[in-house]
Amino acid sequence: MIEALKKSMYNLIVETSTKLPKDVRRAIAAAKAKENAGTRAAMSLATITNNIKMADENISPICQDTGMPTFKIKTPVGVNQIEIKKAIYWAIEEATKNGKLRPNSVDSLTGANSGDNLGAGTPVIKFEQWENDYIDARLILKGGGCENKNIQYSLPCELEGLGRAGRDLDGIRKCVMHSVYQAQGQGCSAGVIGVGIGGDRTTGYELAKEQLFRSLDDENSNEQLKELEEYVMENANKLGIGTMGFGGETTLLGCKVGVINRIPASFFVSVAYNCWAYRRLGIKINAKTGDVTEWLYQEGEEIDFSEQAEQAEDKVANKTREVVLQAPITEEQIRELKVGDVVTINGMMYTGRDAIHKHLTTNDAPVDLDGQIIYHCGPVMLKDDAGNWKVAAAGPTTSIREEPYQGDIMKKFGIRAVIGKGGMGPKTLAALQEHGGVYLNAIGGAAQYYADCIKSVEGVDLMQFGIPEAMWHLKVEGFTAVVTMDSHGNSLHADVDKSSLEKLEQFKEPVFK
Repeated sequence: MIEALKKSMYNLIVETSTKLPKDVRRAIAAAKAKENAGTRAAMSLATITNNIKMADENISPICQDTGMPTFKIKTPVGVNQIEIKKAIYWAIEEATKNGKLRPNSVDSLTGANSGDNLGAGTPVIKFEQWENDYIDARLILKGGGCENKNIQYSLPCELEGLGRAGRDLDGIRKCVMHSVYQAQGQGCSAGVIGVGIGGDRTTGYELAKEQLFRSLDDENSNEQLKELEEYVMENANKLGIGTMGFGGETTLLGCKVGVINRIPASFFVSVAYNCWAYRRLGIKINAKTGDVTEWLYQEGEEIDFSEQAEQAEDKVANKTREVVLQAPITEEQIRELKVGDVVTINGMMYTGRDAIHKHLTTNDAPVDLDGQIIYHCGPVMLKDDAGNWKVAAAGPTTSIREEPYQGDIMKKFGIRAVIGKGGMGPKTLAALQEHGGVYLNAIGGAAQYYADCIKSVEGVDLMQFGIPEAMWHLKVEGFTAVVTMDSHGNSLHADVDKSSLEKLEQFKEPVFK
């Protein structure tokens, strides 16, 4: 039984990491259909749908950030939960070894990466007993970019753009709308939000994340919450944040709300934000044999993105000014770029995330970075039979975490371009203007699309930080991104933030009584 159970858990992990559920595919297809051809949002959605298709074909991670694996498991009375945990631990380690999960478990004090996704608190496993005779196992892989946009409100409170949110349904409504605004493109919009009303700080967040296990197509049995969900879905998409925060028609793909009791002194509204790469699946398992008897979230039509993604992407790209860059890049080339330009990169780029940026503030770079490109990316890497590194998944990580370092590092080492997602802040924008640099926004979650652009791994430095945080030397071809912050003081991210805040203000007045 244990061997079958291990296999079942392994298959659940692989399918969750590499194949989006049917309900999510339908939501993305609907969002794609709403966008106007030739826009940045349309180009982003074309890349996303192409990436979904590639992940299907390659059986590789949809997004390189496979996040914190969170299992929700219901077991019949008498089933040995210790054995289930052992099966999950084996499956997690095996999936990591095979490149289906990125090694993401890091010691919070030392920064050491366990290398196998196992460690104190990882993975998260939540057990519940029930009176059915089978095991219900569900898994969500929620990446760090969207996890960092989770937010919790304590009512009453004052909200930017919306004023006071009181301890009532209308106050809850304001919190939910604000949660969508504050995420912008940093959580890889268009996203899905789970909302937990009540509880304490811990149970409120747990309830919010539990909502993400619901199907996008279900209906809330609580009429008030159903009305709230419908209101948010209608109006959050009027904020104009759009896919990747580029502006557009779709900012939210789903909103699911739950409620539990609280104590009189506390009133929390907790929001769990999930990116478009909404990786959540489930299985029913025979409690006696350990075999899978049914896959969950399989209702309805499955969208096939095979040919239309590539055709749409070409159509959009041809309507946009495109500039080809090859490092080393000169300041003159950078000064010619403007927000909205599509940049295609050939040649070398170097990955650098949190550990690298901190390291470079007080140390020399292991390579000459003058005129070069830094890619905010923590790839999934594997070795081939000859012992050479190859890239299994390589989309961008959220850039705002590097805001304290980025401008100083660009000037210190002569870096001309930074690639990431979600944009950066005023310190980096000022440095781009002073130094002659540019920020390029890649499409968050498009890990297969960008991995295909990487033609070889030329080297790696600083492996002591672990695979996601090391500096990888990548030779690329046809790597496409959008200029969203230029050397002239322009920032698409600041513009969208400002315009969406103005639109948010129209939702100040009470709606629910």
